[in-house]
Amino acid sequence: MTLEEFSAGEQKTESDPDNVVLCLLAADEDDDRDVALQIHFTLIQAFCCENDIDILRVSNPGRLAELLLLETDAGPAASEGAEQPPDLHCVLVTNPHSSQWKDPALSQLICFCRESRYMDQWVPVINLPER
Repeated sequence: MTLEEFSAGEQKTESDPDNVVLCLLAADEDDDRDVALQIHFTLIQAFCCENDIDILRVSNPGRLAELLLLETDAGPAASEGAEQPPDLHCVLVTNPHSSQWKDPALSQLICFCRESRYMDQWVPVINLPER
């Protein structure tokens, strides 16, 4: 499984968009008041629905970065602003071209999204607690 960042509504073009199987929209409580971000989320959700891409909202983008091993240490360089934390408001999960490759965790996540749709929850939410 590869992750492709989809930040501020712009898709990176290195990957084939036909291989996208899941879109993670990450936002915390402060982001809920950001009207521009909510408009981006609405447009992304419309695109994903039209192209049969499962969508999952995730709270706590900082925790998501930790889980994806993208969080940098809060050492002296980080406090000086040398490196920006990754923007994980939207992450696209792609499946490799090989049809033989199946990830059980990804399959369970996609199944969860589809079951949520059957219960009229079109964009399920997973709350990621702090450690």
